[in-house]
Amino acid sequence: MAKDQASINIPQLLAVALVGFLALRWYLNKSTSPSGPAGATSSSSRNSRAVDPAKIEQISAMFPQMDQRTIAWDLHRNGGSVAATSERILTGRGLDNPPPSYQPPLPSPPPIAGAVSGNASAATKSSGKGEDLITRYGLQGRVGGKGKEAVWSDAQVREGWTGDKAARAEGLRRRREEMILAARRKMEERDALSGGT
Repeated sequence: MAKDQASINIPQLLAVALVGFLALRWYLNKSTSPSGPAGATSSSSRNSRAVDPAKIEQISAMFPQMDQRTIAWDLHRNGGSVAATSERILTGRGLDNPPPSYQPPLPSPPPIAGAVSGNASAATKSSGKGEDLITRYGLQGRVGGKGKEAVWSDAQVREGWTGDKAARAEGLRRRREEMILAARRKMEERDALSGGT
């Protein structure tokens, strides 16, 4: 009688478990996704949610050279992961261009007055629109009628990097002034040549 009964062996159990797992997985994916092609079921359910404009703005603040629409497309593709998008930009792989049909709700640009921080606003105020470098650094006395400035002595020119902090600051200030005055002199010479011809 033992020979008449069929026994279940291990390979048959593994095959039933595998078929059952695949059938259950197919059923669960089918019920959660909208109707469409079989290959697009998981990607369309994952990408159906909108991208958070705050995340777009966060990445745009870190990388202002990147287009917001491109950032939104990458966030849309990776499920909204700011870290993954930042990593792609930092590693130099770049972001893929979005298709023309992708039109995300982009965050509105912040008002210019609100975007300026305290330090930047102070720098903007000190460098007014009509102020040039000569005026900003008080070099009007060193600019003669023909754009010539005082010549430094050989001892002043030969001074190298010293241990005294005040002497280094003075040397750097003098170099800055010399560069500004040299640029002014070149600009005046160029203007004189173009005005004379």
